[in-house]
Amino acid sequence: QNSNVENLPPHVLRLVYKEVSALAADPPEGIKVYPSEEDITELHTSIEGPEGTPFAGGIFRMRLVLGKDFPAVPPKGYFLTKIFHPNVGHKGEICVNVLKRDWKAELGLRHVLLTIKCLLIHPNPESALNEEAGRLLLEDYAEYESRARLLTEIHAMGGPGGTSGAPQDPNDGPQPKKHAGDPTKRAGPSAAAPPAALGNTSSSTSNVAGKKKADKKRALRRL
Repeated sequence: QNSNVENLPPHVLRLVYKEVSALAADPPEGIKVYPSEEDITELHTSIEGPEGTPFAGGIFRMRLVLGKDFPAVPPKGYFLTKIFHPNVGHKGEICVNVLKRDWKAELGLRHVLLTIKCLLIHPNPESALNEEAGRLLLEDYAEYESRARLLTEIHAMGGPGGTSGAPQDPNDGPQPKKHAGDPTKRAGPSAAAPPAALGNTSSSTSNVAGKKKADKKRALRRL
């Protein structure tokens, strides 16, 4: 219902489709792109937490929304995975200059994704949306790091916040079996059968399905 496909001119849609296809085929390092055939104006991605940061080891889901005035107006970015970061608001909104005053139509979506990944390495407390995270970053880095790492472990490392309702690749997280048979995952051209789906007997298949259903119920209760 929030799709802007019908609002964008055909030549812009063609450019977006071309860029998104290129991103999906050759994404930036540490970033995966999940194009939607139904709505090319909402791009779902995942970003690996950079090494040497409190986000290392996590997979952070994110979406970019292209408004009806794109590319004259920058896309809006949102983290779907909870993260403790000065430049990410409590609803996941992202504050970064490239999505505001520094935007230029020719920058493109690849530049946006790389800039957001860099933001995980170099937060900017001067334009904090999460004031507590910004304050801790400046005044008590050890506490900031501890809080950021805790949320990463809870929400971005295979827990319910990191995997529920997301288009995930079997290689995204430390628990590939959680993705077996996931109806929300789009099978790519190189998608291989997850280990949990390799059983040949009907009993093993039903056992896997039952375990998955129980795991999902537990995950939902913990959300």
